[in-house]
Order: sequence, then C-alpha cells, then structure tokens
Amino acid sequence: MSGISAEQVAHLAQLARIDLSPEEILSLTTELDQIVDSVAKVTAVATPDVPATSHPIPLQNVFRPDVVGETLTLEQALQNAPAHDGSRFKVSAILGEEQ
Repeated sequence: MSGISAEQVAHLAQLARIDLSPEEILSLTTELDQIVDSVAKVTAVATPDVPATSHPIPLQNVFRPDVVGETLTLEQALQNAPAHDGSRFKVSAILGEEQ
C-alpha cells in the first residue's frame, strides 16, 4: 500500500475547491491508493532493458499518398449557398453583440 490517507484526499479536494462528502473522500482514498500502487508496479517492471512503446503492436503508415484530385471551382462551391458575397460564404455572427 502506498499510504494515501483520507486527510491527503481532503486536502487535495480543498486545494481544488471540490466539496467532497466523507463517503466520497473514503471512496477516493481507496481508488487513489489503488492507482498509486498500480503505477508503482508498472514502474518496478519498466527497467532500462524494456524498450518504451507507444502502442502494443508495431504500426506502419496506413495513409494513402497525398495526391491532388479534382476540386470544386469557386462558382460550384458557392452555387447552392444560401448567402455569399461572390467569393465567400456569408454566415450569421455567432458571437452576438461582441463585435
């Protein structure tokens, strides 16, 4: 056991301005203690001879080549727009009065 105490959890909750009930403090104390113990176990087996990995299986680039294809002309892109100024879509302001 790592020794996370209820007082430590209550202190952290106070620092984070989180109002916890005594039952929540007790529950979080147990959960945090388990998390710290799990991290300690992983740290114990993560020795220098174990290579760091970001994924459990090797991955290769699965993307297709970046090739330019057909694109819409400006007129085609704007033809069904409810409102435009000839070169851009016109949309209503989303920030209200903050302009």
